[in-house]
Amino acid sequence: MKTGFLTGICLFMALLQGICQQKIDPDAIRQKMQWFADAKLGIFIHEGIYSVDGIDESWSFHNKKISHADYMKQLKGFTLSKYEPAYWADLIRETGARYAVITTKHHDGVAMYDTEMNELSILKATPARRDMIKPFFEELRKRDIKCGAYFSLIDWTEPDYPGFLKDSAKYKIEDDYDRWNKFRKFFQGQINEISTQFNPDLWWFDGDWEHSAEQWESEKIRQVILAKNPNAIINGRLQGYGDYETPEQNFPVTRPKFNWWELCMTTNDNWGFHHDENWKTPYEVITIFVDVVSNGGNLLLDFGPREDGTIPDEQVTVLKELGRWNKKHGEAIFNTIGGIPQGHFYGPTTLSKDSTNLYLFLHGQVEGTIMVKGLVNKIEEITVLGNGTKLAHKVVGKISWSHVPGLVYIDIPGDVQDKYVTVLKLKLNKPVRLYRGQGGFN
Repeated sequence: MKTGFLTGICLFMALLQGICQQKIDPDAIRQKMQWFADAKLGIFIHEGIYSVDGIDESWSFHNKKISHADYMKQLKGFTLSKYEPAYWADLIRETGARYAVITTKHHDGVAMYDTEMNELSILKATPARRDMIKPFFEELRKRDIKCGAYFSLIDWTEPDYPGFLKDSAKYKIEDDYDRWNKFRKFFQGQINEISTQFNPDLWWFDGDWEHSAEQWESEKIRQVILAKNPNAIINGRLQGYGDYETPEQNFPVTRPKFNWWELCMTTNDNWGFHHDENWKTPYEVITIFVDVVSNGGNLLLDFGPREDGTIPDEQVTVLKELGRWNKKHGEAIFNTIGGIPQGHFYGPTTLSKDSTNLYLFLHGQVEGTIMVKGLVNKIEEITVLGNGTKLAHKVVGKISWSHVPGLVYIDIPGDVQDKYVTVLKLKLNKPVRLYRGQGGFN
């Protein structure tokens, strides 16, 4: 979990190349991706042995903050003693999220399920002695929430991986292809296990940057997954053989040109449980979420449980507040499409799928008058979403002999404001039409 938005651009180019190589039917892809496009919100869960000491997941030993041996000592303290998968699933449902993604194995190589490919799992190597994934997926599916499996392609503990941190184990693939094939058999075996045992609706790969699509056998991996579940969705971190892109932490300033994209983001500054008090506030998370959806993307919001399976109060608060806001304003979020171009309204917007309803998002405590530019349509009604209050509007500067529309001014009274983000619903007479000219006679 270290790549940013600029890296996402490179991944997007690889994705295009992969699609061309696979001769994927674009219509079939769009049909398969529809639930993802409608979902808007997913919840990410990073749970692993790194939560015992509250240190960086995998990267702490990779970046030499701690030795690999000391990192692996955390196996002895990982218990899941208070793990309640039903509570996790209830909390996720409360947010309004349509899918959840959980770590099945991070770069440290510790499997969070019962793998038969080696002995390094929480069932065999920790006091937890239980599979974390199976009961969680069962609870998600009871609540009609899609199940996503995070899986790290790289494995910095497996001795046959060429990036293993012990100098004696490092090697170049071209110098020892038999050893590389041994590792490929290992990690692809784990993918087969996860596919067979859990049948994920979504695969969230990570770590593909260390090797090429050919070396990973990305096309083969994709085929194996789709042979089991033709409707499975794969993220873009498979060297060009995924379905959507995943900018990380950093929000794009302009709307991405990807068909489907998802911002993965933490609730503080770390993915797993950490001694990190830089919590994002509910207002910050909600405004980021709104901006993501306005730009045609999804938000994958992360929380990191403690080693016993409990969730920090600060993260629970953020998730519950996000859920309260979504319950009130979900019409403007779920099953919508990205809004009108920037410049027409100074804030995020979304549209109903038929484009006859335009939703305006007002961050913070907005009171007074707001303006919409270039709206050709007639506005039939304006209401405050979740409140029902009807608002008046005024068109200014419309000249009878010009096709250039006037400016729409809307007065916002102080008593209709939401605690975080107020949403206005503009019911239009027809699908939205916008004037994009330069004024005057053009």
